[in-house]
Amino acid sequence: MTDPERDAHDYDLIVIGAGAVGENVADYATRRGARVALVEAELVGGECSYWACMPSKALLRSGHALRAAGRVAGAREAVTGAIDAPAVLARRTSFTSDWDDSGQAEWVASAGIDLIRGHARLVGRGLVLVGDRTVSARAVALATGSHPVLPDIPGLAAAAPWSTREATSADHVPARLAVIGGGVSGVELALAFSSLGSSVTLLARGGLLGREEPFVGELVTAAIVAEGVDVREGATPTRVARAPDGVVTIELDDGSRLEADELLVATGRRPALDDLGLDAVGLDAELAVDDTMLVTGTDWLYAVGDVNGRALLTHQGKYQARAAGEAIAARLKGSRVDDAPWGQHVATADHGGVPRVVFSDPEVAAVGLTEAQAREAGMEVRAVEHELSQIAGASLQADGYAGRAKLVVDERRRAVVGATFVGQDVAELVHAATIAVVGEVTIDRLWHAVPAYPTISEIWLRLLEAYGRPE
Repeated sequence: MTDPERDAHDYDLIVIGAGAVGENVADYATRRGARVALVEAELVGGECSYWACMPSKALLRSGHALRAAGRVAGAREAVTGAIDAPAVLARRTSFTSDWDDSGQAEWVASAGIDLIRGHARLVGRGLVLVGDRTVSARAVALATGSHPVLPDIPGLAAAAPWSTREATSADHVPARLAVIGGGVSGVELALAFSSLGSSVTLLARGGLLGREEPFVGELVTAAIVAEGVDVREGATPTRVARAPDGVVTIELDDGSRLEADELLVATGRRPALDDLGLDAVGLDAELAVDDTMLVTGTDWLYAVGDVNGRALLTHQGKYQARAAGEAIAARLKGSRVDDAPWGQHVATADHGGVPRVVFSDPEVAAVGLTEAQAREAGMEVRAVEHELSQIAGASLQADGYAGRAKLVVDERRRAVVGATFVGQDVAELVHAATIAVVGEVTIDRLWHAVPAYPTISEIWLRLLEAYGRPE
């Protein structure tokens, strides 16, 4: 039997943006029988594959490995040479396939998804203009990601600063690098280029990693200062200029001046909604979505990942994409949509179960709410902390191991709502904490989750002991 509504359109679903998020929306909808097209103006695979997650972590890894070896007696004596910056850059480039997306495009074809290259604009309900071609679909999903924000500092734009794109794709290591921004990208890239041989100055008006627990910024600042990064907290640039010889001068609000060969601006990101044609479908340049990623006020348009502003993290965007792809396919078929909290077609974890990792050294791994956020949410909170240096598994990882862990507990439910770990190799601890938060596992039940000895996971037992059992 034919479906007149389906036959009237070129596709069931058009996904605008073929990054990690768009690929997942398209894949999950295709698996459920939808006819899907992906539209991409740049490289298939998107920001994470070519200019963010993968290349930035490749730039960091060699320095991490070198420092880790230097913290273990016997290994440190074997580490006698300096880091090979060209080899690190070459390894980074291998992870981006030299910015060639042919492999990703082959995957799209193998998944049964059509790829349309070009810039897409909405021109009506279910109508997408790509170049001079208009294609139609019963549903459209926006997965265009986010753009870096350039602060309003006189002379900054004219000085041609690096964004994270230029930094992660750099073909050289500048002798002097200035970084504006004390968030995740600023911290990671400051450490990466310091490891590669740059003299790095990090300007952080509000301190480092200020959205996390207070001890996070303290420990990370101390560590990267020890590695040679000049961290200037409270510093505010007032003017920027690049001279004909390429040297960048940054004037600060305390009257001092800083010179650098390159300037990286990492002061946040905003949803990429420019020139998408939202006005053509009666929408403003800011989108609200429900937990299935359906745009408020529509029954056909979805916004998934960074573009909806909910949680600007690749893994969270992919989580949203899986839910949205399933929800879109279900609605197209007229099937029931499971949109209750924690259902198949929703991204409930966006509201309090978001895991995040800063690949600094020490690493920062956290999930859910900080203590301050939990109190602001009106919870009756109790928090406990413990030094990771006192854990046998941590001491085996590094001589003089330094780090800290914290649990935030909702006392009414006796359930963990937040966890934070700072230390070498703590990134792999966060998924256990994520399961505890998302699963609403009670403190009483966590006593029966026995950590293997000697591993860093023994920190869970020590945190439970600090919390205590009821009398």
